[in-house]
Amino acid sequence: MPKYYEDKEEDTRACSGIREDFKACLLQHDCVVKAGKLPSECLKEGHCKALQTSFFECKRSMLCADQCLSSDSWTIGRDSEEGKAIEEPPDAAVW
Repeated sequence: MPKYYEDKEEDTRACSGIREDFKACLLQHDCVVKAGKLPSECLKEGHCKALQTSFFECKRSMLCADQCLSSDSWTIGRDSEEGKAIEEPPDAAVW
């Protein structure tokens, strides 16, 4: 969970809570604190991987929210090999 402070500015960006946790994990990790490495180096070594993945998934969901969740704009088609109904987003060629 993100740590909240009284005098802290509110971050209104998407995924701000997980962003804050991810940043804190890297900055407080022994790799940075004790070994004196850069957070980017520690990240490449695989530290805070779960938070990195969660942050990535959160940001990816923001990109997909407008197009993927509007099911009324999707078209129903047929899979040519098996004849099953399939759903495709309107810009399927872009994917």
